[in-house]
Amino acid sequence: MLVTCVIGMGPIGNKHAAIYREFEGTKLAAVCDRIEEKAKKGGEKFGVPWYTDAETMLREIRPELCSVATGGYEYSSDHYLPTIQSLRAGAHVLCEKPISNDLEHAAEMVSTARKLGRCFAIDLNHRFTPAARQAKKWQEEGRIGDMLFINMALWIGKFMPLDSVYYHLKALNPHSVDIMRYYGGDIESVHCYAMKAPGRDIWSTASINIKFRSGAVGHLTSSYDIARGHPMERCEAAGTKGRMIVEDMWREAVLYPAGDLEKRVFTNPVFGGFRDFDDTFRDRITAFAKQVIDGTSPEEIDGSGKDGLEASRVIHAAIESIKTGLPVKVADIIR
Repeated sequence: MLVTCVIGMGPIGNKHAAIYREFEGTKLAAVCDRIEEKAKKGGEKFGVPWYTDAETMLREIRPELCSVATGGYEYSSDHYLPTIQSLRAGAHVLCEKPISNDLEHAAEMVSTARKLGRCFAIDLNHRFTPAARQAKKWQEEGRIGDMLFINMALWIGKFMPLDSVYYHLKALNPHSVDIMRYYGGDIESVHCYAMKAPGRDIWSTASINIKFRSGAVGHLTSSYDIARGHPMERCEAAGTKGRMIVEDMWREAVLYPAGDLEKRVFTNPVFGGFRDFDDTFRDRITAFAKQVIDGTSPEEIDGSGKDGLEASRVIHAAIESIKTGLPVKVADIIR
């Protein structure tokens, strides 16, 4: 049973802690937040020791696995330090997305995990669903063929004051870019148009043209300007042998084989299926814990730190495209 800790006890950190406490393969040993009230509340809620200093907790508890669910500027500036501290203390790490708002920090997080031989993952929970896996299985079985295009859309209303003009792009799109990379592989270049919706001072809706390294093309539409509701996400991928669509992460996956009038459908079951969005967190967190328990090599981690870094590099390329009005090669963005 893995000894686990959670650093950052906001709403998402509380989800991580609850899942570690419930999962049979993990034991929640402590929680930490630099805000004493949050740390204490979390410790009392889960019946574990609480800390306001991560290094003290890591030294005293010596966890095998740590979740980093901190926030900060652009919802991610506080991920870097506790991730590095946890890796150096001997723990495998699951970090919330985005990996970091600073690409140099993100690259150091990935390289530190690699040098120390630790498993490092990002909470890219949108790929951790039965429907997304079924679509991936169809692809791996050759039912899509050579990829031609991937069109992705993700939108969710977020109207509170935000701390950066690029907040929407950096905070939301690790998910959408990761899904596109999950099915399409590495992205070579992007060309982004964005707008500030009425009453907004941030780039709140974006349209991004994408070229994959394979030669396939794609498009991403992303927005913070649409009220919450169903649906919120759609991925369509087409190849030389078929086309597949994944709706809302877990609700449904559909395969349209080329030259065949009979489609295949996976629908989230009423009994035993996902109940709500929180189940994507449970699937993602327990999947990482199982990989660590099973001794999966750091290079084989699903939704790895490297995946998180590459998604953020694509987003930073899109931001550069907004600034210049030109297509930008992802390879030109710092590694």
